[in-house]
Amino acid sequence: MLKLINYYWRLIATGLSFSVFGIGGFLLWIVVFPLLNCIPGNPAQKTLRSQKCVQCSFYLFIGLMHRIGIMTYEITGLEKLNQPGQLIVANHPTLIDIVFLISRIPKANCIVKEKLWHNPFTKGPIINAGYISNGDPEKMIKDCVACLQNGGTMIIFPEGTRSVPGKACKFQRGAAAIALQANAIVTPVTLTCVPGTLTKAEKWYQIPERRFHLAMHAGDDMVLDDFQAMEPKTLAVRRFNRYLQDYFSQQREYYGQFGE
Repeated sequence: MLKLINYYWRLIATGLSFSVFGIGGFLLWIVVFPLLNCIPGNPAQKTLRSQKCVQCSFYLFIGLMHRIGIMTYEITGLEKLNQPGQLIVANHPTLIDIVFLISRIPKANCIVKEKLWHNPFTKGPIINAGYISNGDPEKMIKDCVACLQNGGTMIIFPEGTRSVPGKACKFQRGAAAIALQANAIVTPVTLTCVPGTLTKAEKWYQIPERRFHLAMHAGDDMVLDDFQAMEPKTLAVRRFNRYLQDYFSQQREYYGQFGE
C-alpha cells in the first residue's frame, strides 16, 4: 500500500514539476526578462544576465524535483566546467539533461530545437539568453564557433536528440566541426539516469517505480592537436567525431547502459 501511495505521489509531483517549469518559463518571458532588460548595459551584458537568470531558475527547478522526492542527483568534476571558450559535449539520456547541466553552469549557451522558439513557455529564456537555433545547420555552426571564440561556454549533445535505450549512440558531426573550427577547450560530460525515465521512448507520465538518480561526471579536457594537424579538415572532423562517439561508448560500458 505504501509503495502504491509513493508511486502516485511521485506521478502527481512529476506533473506538478512540469507545470511549474512551463509557468515559470512563461513568467520569465513576460515579467522577469523585461525588467532585466531595463537595467543599463550592452547586448552582451544583457545576454549574460539572462543566462545567469536561467541558470538560477533551473537550479531551483532541480532543487524542487529533489525535495519533493522525484529524483536524487550527484555531480563529480564540476570544477572542470564553466571555462571561457569551452565546449561541453554530453550524452543525452533524459529530457532534463540540459536543465541539469545549465543549472550548474552560470554562463552557458546551447543549441535548441527550432520549434521551441515558438513555444510560449520556452521562447522567453531562449531568446533573451541568446541560445542558438538548429534551424539552419550552417548558421548554427557559425554562431557556435563565434560564441566560443568570444569566450563563451557552449553545451552540445552530439547525438542531436535523446538517446534511445538499448541502442548504440550515433553522433552527428556538428559538435566535432564546431570544436575544431573554434579550437575550443573540449570537455566531455557523461550523464547517467537510473532507473531510466523521461527518455525518447517514454512519455512524462510513464514514471519508474522509484525515484530516479541523475549523475553528472565531467571528464578531463580532450587534446585536439592531432586532429587539428589533419588534412583535409573534413577528415579531421570525421575522425574527431568517431573519437567522441568511441569515448561515450566506453563511458556507457563503464557506467552501465544509459537510462537503465
